[in-house]
Amino acid sequence: MIDYITLVIDRVFIQSDRWMLWLRGMRNTLTITPLALMLGIAIGLLIAIVRVTHDSTLKPHILIRIPNRIVKTYVTIIRGIPMVVQLMIFSFIVLAASRNEILIAVLAFGCNSGAYVSEVFRGGILSVDKGQTEAGRSVGLSYPQTMIKIILPQAIKNSVPALCNEFISLFKETSIAGMAAITDVTHVGTIIRGLTFNPEPLFFIAAFYLIVVVILEFIFGIVERRLRKSDQR
Repeated sequence: MIDYITLVIDRVFIQSDRWMLWLRGMRNTLTITPLALMLGIAIGLLIAIVRVTHDSTLKPHILIRIPNRIVKTYVTIIRGIPMVVQLMIFSFIVLAASRNEILIAVLAFGCNSGAYVSEVFRGGILSVDKGQTEAGRSVGLSYPQTMIKIILPQAIKNSVPALCNEFISLFKETSIAGMAAITDVTHVGTIIRGLTFNPEPLFFIAAFYLIVVVILEFIFGIVERRLRKSDQR
């Protein structure tokens, strides 16, 4: 058994310095995910504000109706096209001239995540009592000031559990990056599997994702417990 494990480690990691490929894949995966989520949060927050502002206005001005139509179309398109197809469009059409695989992956996954994060934020904003908005306006705050100083802080706090779940989902979703020849963990494992003609790299891929997800769940659990404590004060 020990001889077999030693043979597998040598074949999968040691030969031809394959451990360097694994390190590159892990680095890329762990870089793409947080950057894509940050982009998704920025896009999602903007979309959520536009949609909530439109829906809460009795007679929306054309300057809010047009952006609302645009962002609704964006969300529909992103949610209606499979992620792998979006990734290929970014890689082979939109950014075909770019050789920066991290940039391609971040933009593709970030734009996709933004559509889903927008619904998270929209739900978070709608969960804040309308009386908060009325109170802000009654003390002389404008709508943007009320949104920034009163509504958004509460909405973001309410959205943290869903955002944590989105981070984990996005992390696992990046495993398809290899479909666009982006060097992530799954792509590296597939390459080595093809070189060795053995399935062992698949177990290392699975172990990597499982370990990271367990760590993230532990961290997010601490965050959620602290948020619950602050609610009880």
